[in-house]
Amino acid sequence: MAAFKAWVIEKAESGQTLALRDVERSELMDGDVTVRVSHSGLNYKDGLAMTGRMPVVRRFPMIPGIDFAGTVETSEHPDYKPGDAVVLTGWGVGETHLGGLSEVARVRGDWLVPLPEGLSPAQAMAIGTAGYTAMLSVLALERHGLTPASGPALVTGAAGGVGSVAVALLKRAGWHVIAATGRSDEADYLTHLGAAEILDREALSGEPRPLAKERWAAGIDAVGGKVLANALAMTKGGGAIAACGNAGGMDLPSSVAPFILRGVSLLGINSVTTPLAPRRAAWTRLARDLDLSLLDGMTTTVPLDAAGGRAEALLEGQVRGRTVVAVA
Repeated sequence: MAAFKAWVIEKAESGQTLALRDVERSELMDGDVTVRVSHSGLNYKDGLAMTGRMPVVRRFPMIPGIDFAGTVETSEHPDYKPGDAVVLTGWGVGETHLGGLSEVARVRGDWLVPLPEGLSPAQAMAIGTAGYTAMLSVLALERHGLTPASGPALVTGAAGGVGSVAVALLKRAGWHVIAATGRSDEADYLTHLGAAEILDREALSGEPRPLAKERWAAGIDAVGGKVLANALAMTKGGGAIAACGNAGGMDLPSSVAPFILRGVSLLGINSVTTPLAPRRAAWTRLARDLDLSLLDGMTTTVPLDAAGGRAEALLEGQVRGRTVVAVA
């Protein structure tokens, strides 16, 4: 097959456009593995790229989609052969390298991981970058020495993709989970995932104080801005917050008080260029620890031709949990 379908972002003098069109294989970028994509996903960064709200895309034309799952068609990489089931998240795909909202992708084999045993391609993309990031955050809190005995765990942006998986993972690990959300109508959904308490986002949205009453020992924050600053101010001595997103802004209007007076730690999570060994370890833990019935309940599946219409809703916080794109 010479041509294939893909969403393509173009940039002209009048602005950015997004269209589903035929793409020739000659338009693919360099790589040593070509993958027939079966599923992709929609993440917050995809929404930014597809709408042009932030300069996420660094090359035009660009096929968006920062993750995908599929089957190897051709390979010059020693670790992969035709027929292998693989997953990709990150590495600039959908930003600087043509991405996964496409029937075909050509990438470097070093960016791939084998599809974890026990997961289907659809389930891997229901997890996707968002769920993978949530697991990296859980692992970072564990490395810091925090356990459920340390105290409650906060999850901000809890009804979103990262938050939903984080709530489920923390609950499965035995944590008392406090789920912060601006969507009060999602309380039942979050309780079903494992939240023991629902916290209105407004409690974290005011002007941050240097320190506030200690409420949690750990946290996973996908919001940033004032929400993260307030979360830090309310973290118990010796606790930590894993910061993995910026849905509420890139700034951090905090102070040094939580760090020097309570010994709180801010753990940065970079899911894009994680080395292969910890990347595989995170996927192994996801396949083992994530309740797949809960994953199914937080997932909506749309066909490839409907993906473009979901970007605005995703950025406006109108999309619950995870969105999988069925490409094939």
